[in-house]
Amino acid sequence: MKAVLVGVALLAFAGGASLKELNVSQPERDVLSGRVIYSTICIRCHGVEGKGDGQMKFTPPVADLTSMAVQGKLDARLFKSVHDGKQNTAMGAWREALTDDEIWDVLAYVRTLAPERAGGMGSGLR
Repeated sequence: MKAVLVGVALLAFAGGASLKELNVSQPERDVLSGRVIYSTICIRCHGVEGKGDGQMKFTPPVADLTSMAVQGKLDARLFKSVHDGKQNTAMGAWREALTDDEIWDVLAYVRTLAPERAGGMGSGLR
C-alpha cells in the first residue's frame, strides 16, 4: 500500500501537482466559522446564496460559487484563489486578512452551497 501511495505521489509531482492538489486528507473544518466569515466578508460580492449577485458589481462578473465551474474545482485550487487572488478579476488576495485555517473554513462553507443536483458535493471539502 505504501508503494502505491509513493507511486501516486511521484506521478503527481511529475505532472506538476503539489501534495495539496492531491487533496491529502485535510483536518475537519468549521463550517459555522466559515459561514460567519463568509457573511462578514464574501457576501458583499458573492451574495447571500453565493451566486455572485452581491451588492458589488464587477467586470468580469464575480464567480457563482454554486456553479459546477467552482464546485468542480479541487480544494487546493479554491484555496489558492482565495489566498492569492485571481489575476484580471476583482478577486483580491485574502492571505493578509485571513489565516489559512479561516480560508479553509470558508471553503468548507462554500462547499455547502453546492446544489443537490451536483451529486451531494455540499457535504464537505474534496
